[in-house]
Amino acid sequence: MNGANGGPAPESLTDAIYAATQVLDGYRISPGIAPGLDVIGTFDLGPMQVEVIDGVEDYVALMQQLFDFDRIAALLRSNFRLAFDAMHAVTGPYAIRVFEELLGAPAGTVRHGVPLEDFGGGHPDPNLTYAHDLADLLLRGNAYDFGAACDGDGDRNMILGRACFVNPSDSLAVLTANATLAPGYAGGLAGVARSMPTSAAADVVAKELGIACFETPTGWKFFGNLLDAGRITLCGEESFGTGSNHIREKDGLWAVLFWLQILAVRSCSVAEVMAGHWNRFGRHYYSRHDYEAIASQAAEGLYGRVRDQLPSLQGQNLAGRTIATADDFSYVDPVDGSVSGGQGLRLLLNDGSRVVLRLSGTGTQGATLRLYLERYVAPGGDLDQDPQQALADLIYAIDDLAEIRARTGMARPTVIT
Repeated sequence: MNGANGGPAPESLTDAIYAATQVLDGYRISPGIAPGLDVIGTFDLGPMQVEVIDGVEDYVALMQQLFDFDRIAALLRSNFRLAFDAMHAVTGPYAIRVFEELLGAPAGTVRHGVPLEDFGGGHPDPNLTYAHDLADLLLRGNAYDFGAACDGDGDRNMILGRACFVNPSDSLAVLTANATLAPGYAGGLAGVARSMPTSAAADVVAKELGIACFETPTGWKFFGNLLDAGRITLCGEESFGTGSNHIREKDGLWAVLFWLQILAVRSCSVAEVMAGHWNRFGRHYYSRHDYEAIASQAAEGLYGRVRDQLPSLQGQNLAGRTIATADDFSYVDPVDGSVSGGQGLRLLLNDGSRVVLRLSGTGTQGATLRLYLERYVAPGGDLDQDPQQALADLIYAIDDLAEIRARTGMARPTVIT
């Protein structure tokens, strides 16, 4: 369900809907025939009026207000090679219209651009595991300068440069630091928000820019309140979602265009953008480890044991650091005052490092344990390490503390991003 602002329904609405379900005694189905989605116009469906729009052209018009299409087109004409993977999902027609028809990229720039009901047998998730063909083009080859992919419903994105993967937390921080290079954000930002599991890279940028930064639970509805209140302009989460006040949802193609805008104005590579960003703001080495399809009882036992230990963990040692804060994250919405508790177990260390555990999908198909690891290195430090190596001591320490291998029987995560 979406709210009136177009974003995910806030808890006040979903709670009210749930309450209404408790008193329903029946429902009726309209005998009318729903209009086809391939004919633009307004149609009557019983007492209700349904309008079918051309979503592609409406979207393009909005993007042209936010970004300098002429400048991006000039970049694509300058021997700059772009590869976009639509993963046989919804962004295919949008990407073809934007990149190939309007911006002049060569035919074939958009890969897997025809939406298919089964996504061509693939998994439409834009990460290094499921978009590995695109990742190989950029990380192992030198034929392309920039790569991107979007997921099944087009709201998430993965950004790649030649020999350079941009993790989503860093992507939000880079967009925040370079926002005024895009015409739609030239006036500056009201603030930025990130989900709690997302790294604190955006926090450092916000502090230097002198703008507000909010840490919210996972879920775009929390950003919606801040956007509606004018408290933030950009927002993002570590699971490849980024957005702004142009809509009330994450927007994968918007993020890709924003990156192209930055590259067009700065005339440099993705790797150079990242190196410059880390030299200025420091680097948040960051990774997410997903342990999927764990037996529900084992997952709940592991998570509950760590949660029960939280009061005694503060002040204890973890990977040679001191645990400054150990809590189950709770959020008080600064707009409506609503409280959301039980949002994830946080171990905040005295050097700015963090370990976060979250559990999802506890049901008949098992559960997924998500482990988020973060280590901050200030400007002037070692900024060129492999993230898994930089985080190795934290990975071993939390495995020992939470007994992940012992309790799940898994020697390594299912997915590492």
